[in-house]
Amino acid sequence: MDMTKAVWRKSSYTTSNGGECVELAAVPGTVAVRDSKDPDGPRLVFDQRAFAEFLSHIKH
Repeated sequence: MDMTKAVWRKSSYTTSNGGECVELAAVPGTVAVRDSKDPDGPRLVFDQRAFAEFLSHIKH
């Protein structure tokens, strides 16, 4: 998947002290997740339905 034009957003919980953070990018039909400290590292890619389900499970 080509993610060279993906626009990444940091979590609103990100702090300036170098804490552990994630970034999200909406790519047509999918949502990608990466570690903000390792932007060239591995990424998790979810289809939109799976990402919504993932979020519903971690919010509880």
